[in-house]
Amino acid sequence: MKSAPLLRAAGDTGGGPSGYRSIAELAAKTGLWVLTAVLSVLFTLLLFAYVIRMSEGDWRSLAVPWQLWMNTGVLILGSIALQHAATIARRPRPDGLNASLLIGGVCGLAFLAGQLWAWERLNALNHTIAANPANSFFYLLTGLHGVHVIGGLVALAWGVTLVRRYPGALRSRLCVALCARYWHFLLAVWLVLFGALLWITPEIARNLCGVS
Repeated sequence: MKSAPLLRAAGDTGGGPSGYRSIAELAAKTGLWVLTAVLSVLFTLLLFAYVIRMSEGDWRSLAVPWQLWMNTGVLILGSIALQHAATIARRPRPDGLNASLLIGGVCGLAFLAGQLWAWERLNALNHTIAANPANSFFYLLTGLHGVHVIGGLVALAWGVTLVRRYPGALRSRLCVALCARYWHFLLAVWLVLFGALLWITPEIARNLCGVS
């Protein structure tokens, strides 16, 4: 059938109808934009809830663990590594691509390990999830972000598989590029969350909510 070639993954061998390649690329990029838009709304609503809840009188602020500073640096390093990988993937000879992907993946795992370390230290100090609303929001925000980092690592593992199986193919380059963009999004979300945890105080929250 004439439609049979269209069922192949476009770009596996660098060939395939150019129209199909452009449609597949557009679909993949649109899917990522939709995903990040939905997640942006989700985290924005959670931050609104965080500020509103903080404005109430029973809020007891939680000291941000120092491990979160380390985790921020690790996430930035991973974002840089994946951007480098996306740049290399566009070259005719993508030398060093696997190393950059590996660094990005290791940074993601290190970030998750750092988050678990921070949680363990907080629990050791009796700052459990149910101790007060500040603790509950801390675990919710950082935990939800960590879940999406795990999702990013799964996508990155798929990208590494494609790169090894189809080096230089369109969908390999596209997967690496989308992984990098998603990682940049996770970094941006984390910087906003980290900034909120660090600098929004009950006084600021009450002013924002108009509570005296």
